[in-house]
Amino acid sequence: MPEGDTVWRTATRLHKALAGAEVVLCDLRFPDLATVDLRGAMTLEVVSRGKHVLHRFDSGVTLHSHLRMEGQWRVESPADTARWLRRDDLRAAIGTAAWSGLGLRLGLLELVATSAESTVVGHLGPDLLGADWDLPTAVANLRASGDTIGSALLDQRNLAGIGTLWASESLFLTRIGPWTPAADLDPGDLERVVSRAHALLDQARHHAVQSSTGVRRRGEEHFVHARSGRPCRRCGTTVRVAMIGPALRERTMFYCPGCQHGLGPTDDGRPQRPMGSTSGRAGTYRRA
Repeated sequence: MPEGDTVWRTATRLHKALAGAEVVLCDLRFPDLATVDLRGAMTLEVVSRGKHVLHRFDSGVTLHSHLRMEGQWRVESPADTARWLRRDDLRAAIGTAAWSGLGLRLGLLELVATSAESTVVGHLGPDLLGADWDLPTAVANLRASGDTIGSALLDQRNLAGIGTLWASESLFLTRIGPWTPAADLDPGDLERVVSRAHALLDQARHHAVQSSTGVRRRGEEHFVHARSGRPCRRCGTTVRVAMIGPALRERTMFYCPGCQHGLGPTDDGRPQRPMGSTSGRAGTYRRA
């Protein structure tokens, strides 16, 4: 699922292409929106809120979208728009005389009154990339969550914008075990992990390739994310992946048992091959 930095770049790209211009193309392919026609309205702004995109119009309505796992918004010229309109996975098209915003495989699309945006994003915690960002509030939310720190970071009600990539990388870089109860961490540790996540997202929003290592060459971008079965870049222990979170809302968490206080409780320690490989040595971890 795209994380807050990717969604911020998406909204910024749409804003630059569409803001201040009249809508001349409107094709919304969600059942509840099939008859909606926004032509004649003007885009005021397109902004992100955590992992949500809010496209505001001067007619007083907001087109709210969420990319979920596979969605994306593209910006194309009118000359190239026709071929995209023929695609089966197109879910939305908002175009001006100069550019078209094309939503593919969107997980959610709805129209709400701009004055009522809180009904769709009001549950979110402080946005790591938003004007409302507030470190003390985010730390307080995490401590009060009753969850493990890994699960609490992924809960958008605590702070908005972090997904499995930045949760895994932030916890690794601060040497905190993902399954540690958030309430057991002192405020200083919570501030460190949240500040690291904020810094990672803030730098990543300016680049197409997300990197926590500072290297953007393929395969060298991350410390633990998507590196299960491979040696830790810091200590050499085999990086592992396991599920974290409550039943029915479990997410994947990548971590290093050597740097992050041992095997997670949901990790059976069995060998894990490097992701994408069909052969090669698999890493096993035994509890001390």
